[in-house]
Amino acid sequence: MQEKIIEAMCRSDFYPERPKTVELIKTHISWVFIAGDFVYKVKKPVSFGFLDFSTLAKRKFYCEEELRLNRRLAADFYLGVAVIYEDEKGNVTLTPTNHIIEYSVLMKKLPEDKMLKSLLAKGRAPDEMFEDLGKKIADFHARAETGKRISKMGLPEMIGKNHEENFSEMAAYVDVTIPADQYEFIKNYDESFITRKQGLLNKRVADGKIKECHGDLHLEHICITENIDVFDCIEFNERFRCVDTAAEIAFLSMDMDLNGYPEKGEILIHSYIRHSGDPDVLALLDFYRCYYAFVRGKVASLRLAQREEAVVKRLDIMEESEKYFNLAYGYAARLDRPVLLMIAGLTGTGKSYLARKLAFMMNAEVIRTDVLRKELLHMDLTQRQLDDFGKGIYSDDMTGRTYGKAFEIAATLMKNKKAVILDASFKRRTDRDRAVALAARLGVDYYLIECVGPEEMVKERLSKRMRDGADVSDGRWEIYVRQKLDFDEINEIPAEHYLRLDGSLDFKPQFNEIIQKISSLPESS
Repeated sequence: MQEKIIEAMCRSDFYPERPKTVELIKTHISWVFIAGDFVYKVKKPVSFGFLDFSTLAKRKFYCEEELRLNRRLAADFYLGVAVIYEDEKGNVTLTPTNHIIEYSVLMKKLPEDKMLKSLLAKGRAPDEMFEDLGKKIADFHARAETGKRISKMGLPEMIGKNHEENFSEMAAYVDVTIPADQYEFIKNYDESFITRKQGLLNKRVADGKIKECHGDLHLEHICITENIDVFDCIEFNERFRCVDTAAEIAFLSMDMDLNGYPEKGEILIHSYIRHSGDPDVLALLDFYRCYYAFVRGKVASLRLAQREEAVVKRLDIMEESEKYFNLAYGYAARLDRPVLLMIAGLTGTGKSYLARKLAFMMNAEVIRTDVLRKELLHMDLTQRQLDDFGKGIYSDDMTGRTYGKAFEIAATLMKNKKAVILDASFKRRTDRDRAVALAARLGVDYYLIECVGPEEMVKERLSKRMRDGADVSDGRWEIYVRQKLDFDEINEIPAEHYLRLDGSLDFKPQFNEIIQKISSLPESS
């Protein structure tokens, strides 16, 4: 019967308006027919762990729910529930008969050029738009339904159930769309967060922050004309819709990160917090961003089980899943406590590259001595200063001053609960001892990561750096040779605080080892 319905609804003469064209879009749970100025959305007769559209009665109920819920934020576009019939001759029709065979949500077509994702891509989404969007969502949450039944869905045990369901449904896709180490890392992070933050999660329930929200708030569900319309909310699972308001804003900011607009996301978040008066959102953002990135990766992965997906499409699905899971992994790796990371080693061994990668993944601030040294001397950062080894701006006095300033900045950042990466050679044990002492004085964890590599690789890197002339560092081969002879061997750092990265080996597994070891450190007392 479903094939018959699809065939009929793909024809223009099925619709009273007789549109010139009918476009069919398939999702993992729906068939969407764009018929001229109208959209008909038919639910697939599927049953997953998180939804059940398996019977006609259930599909009718969820069509009505979709209409009710979406009229909260896009009333002008949701027109009604269209009934689909079969006539005496077996024809599928919208003309009433005694035989109802399906239901469809009927909508006005939204203008594609006004979708927020399209506006961003075209550079037509000014900062003020995200200020307004933050206010819109805050106002929606202020009006959204809550109560004892809804609040229960925000309890730590219910959040844990949702997360356990996600991981159970993804088990079959481990090492297919998500690497096993990422899967385990994210799973452990989620379980740990729910345990450690029970007090905060219970406070959210007590404060009435668990509400009947949208549940699927991302860029493709926002249309901005003279109004801001948010559509296509989750109707099929109350647990996914009745969530912490912090989770809702986290979902949208996650999608903005994925699409390359983190700065706009920050404007949105701060606008939302200002209009909602809810600063606790900040403590929950990464947890919920991780959750929703994982959910989106899972949703993409589930499409692989549908036979109708062509081989080329399956490759696209796997690529989409990987992007989401990498993002979820990044959120899980972010440090929510101050930590001091020393990235040490000879010039050209990849310290700054590693520092940048770690900073992005772990939400840490980088202090690079190559930059700081020139800033202290009011020099242009790309100005070449080819002094002899240990001379000029690289004299012991200037180096001591640079490290001193680096430690001063690091201390201020860590007192403000930020993780800090010190990107420096740390060739002197005395400087390493000072960094360790600083961490001890502030009661924060520390790590030293030594970057190494074969001379052939270093020589090639330094030669390229000098040719390009764009790097802040003045490191070159002759400096490397002198540094190597003048480097105090790193043998004083305890094994549990020391890691080594070999630039000649595969970067990813080494990087993952660093991430996982640092992220698993217990919080200092």
